[in-house]
Amino acid sequence: MDKRSLINSHNIPKHVAVIMDGNGRWAHGKGMNRIFGHKNALTAVRETIEASAELGTEAITLYAFSTENWKRPKLEINALMSLLITSLNKELKTFQKNEVKVNAIGNIKSLPENAQKTLTEVINKTQINNKIVLTLALSYGAREEIVNTIKNISKKVVNNELTIEEIDEKIINNHLYTFNLPDVDLMIRTSGEQRISNFLLWQMAYAELYFTSILWPDFRKEHFYDAIIEYQNRERRFGKTSNQITPEE
Repeated sequence: MDKRSLINSHNIPKHVAVIMDGNGRWAHGKGMNRIFGHKNALTAVRETIEASAELGTEAITLYAFSTENWKRPKLEINALMSLLITSLNKELKTFQKNEVKVNAIGNIKSLPENAQKTLTEVINKTQINNKIVLTLALSYGAREEIVNTIKNISKKVVNNELTIEEIDEKIINNHLYTFNLPDVDLMIRTSGEQRISNFLLWQMAYAELYFTSILWPDFRKEHFYDAIIEYQNRERRFGKTSNQITPEE
């Protein structure tokens, strides 16, 4: 049976976040190094973006490189940055064809200059696309994001641009990297690990979490559909009771 036919088109998550995990284990399973795994993960990225766009998801955020990833071997970091540049250039035509608007969050200035340059070019060239927003989390850490948010709001209070009484969830949202995106509805993590690893901590307050044992290089549209079907089978209560969501007759 076509899994897509099982999906309710009226209950599609607006924002899906993905922790793309398992590249290293996938490569080691084939007797290769971790870099081989990263290079073979591009099909999974492409199919996930395409599936999201086809279903009508407004935004998808991929955890591409965390602040903690800087601790990895220099050879692997250099390979990842090179792969980022190559992939962005290679996929630009696909982004334009599928009306994908590219965005980036994180400490972008910490990336190598050539990576920053390519990223900026792709963001600028896709900025008028409006089918789906693809956000790449690069040199990203949620705790760092929250610390920066607190600092920026504090500066405004000190400069009398904002009062303490005015600070609410909306003000905080407006100072996050993701200020122009809806909250995350669904988070997908591959490889069997069950944690969120400092990813979009504020934005995932009410997200449904979906974990799959599939290693990221093997992840395809059908696996994305599995996650959406699971999402649609859950009851999102946002603090309410089941009866409040679906009143008894």
